[in-house]
Amino acid sequence: MDDFFKLGLEQRKATLGADYVEAHLAAADDFTRPFQEAMTAWCWGFGWGDEAIDAKTRSMMNLTMLAALGRMAEWETHCKGALNNGVTKEELRAIIHAVGIYCGVPMALECFRVARRVLEDAGDS
Repeated sequence: MDDFFKLGLEQRKATLGADYVEAHLAAADDFTRPFQEAMTAWCWGFGWGDEAIDAKTRSMMNLTMLAALGRMAEWETHCKGALNNGVTKEELRAIIHAVGIYCGVPMALECFRVARRVLEDAGDS
């Protein structure tokens, strides 16, 4: 588990940014720390730690799954991470088109709203 945590921490920082990850880990207390550590090991170490699928593709997959679940706070976080992993504005648009087809137009519209904000913050509006 310790190896997965180390691997996960590296991948999590590479995708979401070291400042973001360090802030979340620092904010963890006795109540939430076990979850932060397990999530880092399981999701980021085990789930993202192999080389079978590159980080860019994993980001694209995450965006579609999070949209399907309607988890827009996480979608925004992973939208930023997707840009860090090399997803382009055009690819982001295509992802949202697929979301609209398979999850519905209202979800696609919400994704466009969030993506526009993320792109503007990144200086690519």
